[in-house]
Amino acid sequence: MKEIRFYNTLVRQKVPFVPLAPPKVTMYVCGITAYDESHLGHARAAVVFDVLYRFLRFVGYEVVYVRNYTDIDDKIIRRAQEEGVTTQELAERYIRSYDEDMKALKVLRPTYEPRATEHIPQIIALIERLIQKGYAYVAEGDVYFSVEKFPEYGKLSGRSLEEMKAGARVSVSDKKRHPLDFALWKAEKPGEPSWESPWGRGRPGWHIECSAMAMHYLGETIDLHGGGLDLIFPHHENEIAQSEAATGKPFVRYWLHNGMVTVGREKMSKSLGNFVTVKQMLARHHPEALRLFLLSMHYRSPLDYSEKVVSDHEKALEGFYETLYLLKRLKPETEAPAPQHEKPLAEASKTLAHLETRFCEALADDLNTAKAIGELFGAEKVLNQVLKLCGRRPSAKHLEVARQGVELVQKLGGKLLGILEEDPEVFIEKRRNRALEEKGLAREKIEALIREREEARKAKDYARADAIRDELGKMGILLRDTPWGTFWKVL
Repeated sequence: MKEIRFYNTLVRQKVPFVPLAPPKVTMYVCGITAYDESHLGHARAAVVFDVLYRFLRFVGYEVVYVRNYTDIDDKIIRRAQEEGVTTQELAERYIRSYDEDMKALKVLRPTYEPRATEHIPQIIALIERLIQKGYAYVAEGDVYFSVEKFPEYGKLSGRSLEEMKAGARVSVSDKKRHPLDFALWKAEKPGEPSWESPWGRGRPGWHIECSAMAMHYLGETIDLHGGGLDLIFPHHENEIAQSEAATGKPFVRYWLHNGMVTVGREKMSKSLGNFVTVKQMLARHHPEALRLFLLSMHYRSPLDYSEKVVSDHEKALEGFYETLYLLKRLKPETEAPAPQHEKPLAEASKTLAHLETRFCEALADDLNTAKAIGELFGAEKVLNQVLKLCGRRPSAKHLEVARQGVELVQKLGGKLLGILEEDPEVFIEKRRNRALEEKGLAREKIEALIREREEARKAKDYARADAIRDELGKMGILLRDTPWGTFWKVL
């Protein structure tokens, strides 16, 4: 496999990935603010960095992966007050809901999943370092970071202080020395949760928690930091400033940012009210279909959502499982393939043998999941060709190539993309049963008609066989005749 290269937002180009202390890799990804149900935008970030985590481990790295939960924040406080519950109760509810979503989406659990409120001592210690070094100042119980004291402020977003000031939505306060100064600690307000600190009771600002937790679990310099494109400014810009001001060391070596999920080319967000929750999607679609959709575009590109596009990915996934299902049901009927099959079988075997290399090279090239998926579905075409070659009397060689392909696509799809993990027979039966229930169809009647059609075909009563096919078609049943029996599914 070629070297791994990632697009590093900090230098604005693809560069070779060289960890600080191989084989160990340290990786931090910004998690959710726990005040509402997670939507497809949250799911995309989680799934993208899940694939990165899987891939790095697959190629031999020992990855320490941290993804945080923000469990104290203005939005959480506001929602908790509206509902008449504590911030802890609200945050716990949505953290638990997010965990359920991630489990359903087959997102692997990170090494650590810290919460801001469990790391107040680390946050306070970091703020104290910044005050001692002259980068932060106290103003009536609040503590602010002075952006003018950090000359490199803006290096991630590539903008000057004046440009950021003109385009930013920043909180206005007479306590600030500069409009872009950001809160490290917020003084206590009536009815809000608070903790003791050297500056009086209060709570942490949003940005400081990630720096404190990243450094606590991963050290002062980490290999990879991920998150959505919308976090570059101000969140990740502020993380760099406060972390590097405190330590005098580079905070992150590679910054990776995923593009937004859009609806009609407009960003999906709770503030715009155009979001679809993960739970809503899981009620309508198979989790692997959602993963396939979320990984179908390069992670840095926007991903436009529509119900049709997700349904199309689900149909493609079902078709792939049908191929695997049919291949796994093959049984050898002859000792050797027909002579005319020997060359195409050898070519199919050779193509499949190179699949893992091509697949991993796609992921090594800035985590190009779209290309990797293309390689996987290219292998499906090869496997369908193998099915056709099998005819009515597949040989041991046919089965060997089929087994090679099935194992390989399930290994790569399952271990790296989190798709094609299920047993094909179980998947097919689940889909049939669900579709039958939705349409109110009786399985016994369908299977009886299929048996009757088989008998009609054997008796060469093709008119009756065609009539039964038409009858089943009106019921929404699609038949696929194969040399070893009739496969059926509900449309």
